[in-house]
Amino acid sequence: MAETIPTELLVAHFAGKLAVETDASDVHANQENGVPFVLVDSRGRSAWNQGRIAGSVHMPTAEIAARATREIPRDVPVVTYCWGPGCNGSTRAALEFATLGYQVKEMIGGFEYWAREGYPVENDHGRIVRAKDPLTAPVDAVTCDC
Repeated sequence: MAETIPTELLVAHFAGKLAVETDASDVHANQENGVPFVLVDSRGRSAWNQGRIAGSVHMPTAEIAARATREIPRDVPVVTYCWGPGCNGSTRAALEFATLGYQVKEMIGGFEYWAREGYPVENDHGRIVRAKDPLTAPVDAVTCDC
């Protein structure tokens, strides 16, 4: 490292990220614990049909402005997701919700990491069972304890 970054800048940056981001493990834990929020899949129809997070709502980013206030109460937190870390669709979706006045977080890792970590996935035919990927989640524990 060539430069020293002021501690205040580091703290503000990482605290800011944690304020607006979540991950698959935390979202799943919130689902299991009955924490109220709406999980929004912002991908297109073909992606939704291929597979989605169980319990999520399909609302492609281009439809959020027209549909969100009719379908999701503004006092309920929203979590957005898209394909995965190589896609910024969930960021664009989160921006749309924030613009409408919602409390919103982006689920980092997206559908890819949700599925790879072995959490519930479904399609129009029912549940899709996937094994945990040992590169993304501990296979013999509930969480990574990070």
